[in-house]
Amino acid sequence: MAEVAIRDVAKSYGATQVLHGVNIGISDGQFVVLVGPSGCGKSTLLRMVAGLESVTAGNIVIGGKAVNNLSPARRDIAMVFQSYALYPHKTVEQNMGFALKLKKVDPKVVEQKVRAAADILALTPLLKRYPRQLSGGQRQRVAMGRAIVRDPQVFLFDEPLSNLDAQLRVQMRTEIKELHQRLKTTTIYVTHDQIEAMTMADKIVVMHDGRVEQIGAPLELFDRPANLFVAGFIGSPSMNRLKGVVTRGGGSIDVGGAVLPMPPGMSLAEGREVVFGIRPEHFDLVDDGVEVQIILMEPTGSETLVYTHAGKTEIVALFRERHQFEPGATIRIKPREGHIHIFDAVSGKRI
Repeated sequence: MAEVAIRDVAKSYGATQVLHGVNIGISDGQFVVLVGPSGCGKSTLLRMVAGLESVTAGNIVIGGKAVNNLSPARRDIAMVFQSYALYPHKTVEQNMGFALKLKKVDPKVVEQKVRAAADILALTPLLKRYPRQLSGGQRQRVAMGRAIVRDPQVFLFDEPLSNLDAQLRVQMRTEIKELHQRLKTTTIYVTHDQIEAMTMADKIVVMHDGRVEQIGAPLELFDRPANLFVAGFIGSPSMNRLKGVVTRGGGSIDVGGAVLPMPPGMSLAEGREVVFGIRPEHFDLVDDGVEVQIILMEPTGSETLVYTHAGKTEIVALFRERHQFEPGATIRIKPREGHIHIFDAVSGKRI
């Protein structure tokens, strides 16, 4: 196990710069998730840590040693790919032990390590099978087992669950998190799925356009997003972000169809342009709230997502209770105090 430090790392392909001075510190044994939309640079950064991409500027340090110029084989890392990357002509046992065989490790030691990893991942009954005889989840466990037997300083996961169906993704992310809790190996995990990030990470790194937008614990990012991008990306359904103007002496915000309250204790200059943020689950049905017209309902059983309009402003609310609203009907909703977020309309930063 080892600490990983990513210091002022940049990456360019010719004149195109895709990473801009990224700084991330990862403690020994920590599970860190890099999350962001497609094209944000998260997979490129992971491949740079693995040694599969060169570093244009900055340093990557693993276990106190700069690894910029080291080959992947000398970095003592193990990577699990999205595509499993298993040898189709080798059995599960042979796939898991192949890297150790290349290093000319004693066959008895290889067998012991493979058996131990197979026990951890519930693969023992499958050791004599070939990849074509396995399900997607079983293949992914084999790929993880191949990483485990190497006993690396750092595990790297590159969107390993993207090829699995929804139910299997939930099962596999539980297995990966349990595996980390058992092995305590430093782990860097890349995904575009913020639900995966929220449920698995000790620390989340939110990336956008090759830059780090915010780093923090999952609930820290959820409760106090640093800017509009993080506010919209973390959380499902997404946070309501309503453009408005400060009014009523600085105590309210007019969002063009509704006047919403400023957070308790906050007052801004009247006329200032801001963005009012409130998550759908932080609305209450009350008699004295803002009147909205129901446009669409999405009941899921455990909760009901309601799309509404206040004038021309769309507001999404989520209720845990079941309601029989009809499209076109009006209800009154009120943001909960303590759950309101205010952002500057120009910079997008949290106020």
